[in-house]
Amino acid sequence: MAEKLKLNYKKTILIGFGFAATSVAWAIYDPYITKILDALLGESAMITHWSDILVEKFPSLIRFMESQGENVSLAGGGFTLVPLFIGIIMTFDNIFGVIFQPMLGKMSDNTHTRFGKRSPYIYAGAPASALVFALIPVMFLATRSIPAVMACIILFVFIMSVWRAPVVALMPDLTPPELRSEGNAIINLCGGVGSLIGMQSGVLFTAIFNAIYGKDSYPETKIFPYVFLLSAVIMVICTLILYFFVKEPDSRLSAVADKRMAENEKTARKNEKERLKAIKLTGAEKTSLILMLAGLFFLFCGANAIQTFFALFAAEVLGKTTAQATMMLAVFAVCMMAAAIPAGKLGKKIGRRKTILLGLAMFLAAFLIYKITGAMSLIWVALVVGGAANMFITVNTLPLVLEIGGLDKVGTFTGYYYTATFSAQIAAPILFGFYRMLSGTYMSLFVFCPIAFALALACILFVRHGEAIPDDIIKEAQMADD
Repeated sequence: MAEKLKLNYKKTILIGFGFAATSVAWAIYDPYITKILDALLGESAMITHWSDILVEKFPSLIRFMESQGENVSLAGGGFTLVPLFIGIIMTFDNIFGVIFQPMLGKMSDNTHTRFGKRSPYIYAGAPASALVFALIPVMFLATRSIPAVMACIILFVFIMSVWRAPVVALMPDLTPPELRSEGNAIINLCGGVGSLIGMQSGVLFTAIFNAIYGKDSYPETKIFPYVFLLSAVIMVICTLILYFFVKEPDSRLSAVADKRMAENEKTARKNEKERLKAIKLTGAEKTSLILMLAGLFFLFCGANAIQTFFALFAAEVLGKTTAQATMMLAVFAVCMMAAAIPAGKLGKKIGRRKTILLGLAMFLAAFLIYKITGAMSLIWVALVVGGAANMFITVNTLPLVLEIGGLDKVGTFTGYYYTATFSAQIAAPILFGFYRMLSGTYMSLFVFCPIAFALALACILFVRHGEAIPDDIIKEAQMADD
């Protein structure tokens, strides 16, 4: 019997530094950029004027923003829609992802350099985004200018969208298809470590400044440049690790070989048409892809609603402070990281689709048990089960989508994957916000999320493609050819 292929953990961890670089930045981006925007927009007479006009014409906006947990009341009376403008700006990264990542993923598929397909985008994009990221708080403190800060934010999210799909496609490129679930588990684990570093960097600098200046004796914004600079340095270090220790094969070689073959064949043009036709998806594969992307959309709608509104749910329903809610989410994150490698191995053993469906079933069970019993103590069980379930799903979805596309379209299908997930992250706060406005309570999370997960399960249940061919079958086929 043929020997089974084994994942090269060292190589995969080194590749994971690329994903860790993006995770560090995004962990800092959401909490700190919102604070910067809140300070800038709150000082703007123009934003105040626009708020007055919008509230007068669309009074329902106030109810919608309050349903999102936003405080829209001014200290001196009246209302402000600063949170609405912040919410719109904070969707830019997802909008840019939907627009540019499929394009850049496809471009990287057709890139041929001595550094490979993906590396040129990473080597150019990561340091550039790190530089712009470090400039955001400096520009904020130095100028207090909305246009200047917005220029930095827009440039940052654009550059990140340039190299995000290529860096995610790097692992599938360098990993056999049947090992991609295990490989994606390692990549997600590296991303989780990067996120934790990003989240704790503010705590680190707060402790340092408390020790130097005394507690609460300086403005919070004073630590922002250091937090962003640390993230930028880590991004550059991660990129250097990729540069020195992860070598993509020269993608020009395959391009040259294909060109020579075409030149030596009298029917080169016909053969090229046949080759392109051969890599097109069949009708059944297209159906599986559409169902899988729809399933991802519903899945991320539910997951994003939890991430965005959990602190508000914890405050209203559980009586927890923001710090306590953050600690509860930390339990969720730790359980996710602990389940990463088992999720990859399970995806390889029983199949990716079955593992994803198992994760969705676990999510639904955790929600429904808590909803039916109402026992507060079960929320911790739900967090533990939900963390493991989320990793069962996350680790196996990208490899399944990539398997449908095949080796020639890894970058393109990575772009499709992020189009579905980013679209969900744009839509989820709006959809849940309206539902929360109608229901009047954050317990509506326990209706909205199970419905979203049930729709995801229904879609993925009918996916019929995307499983890796078992490695023993591949080995036997290779032996037969020899």
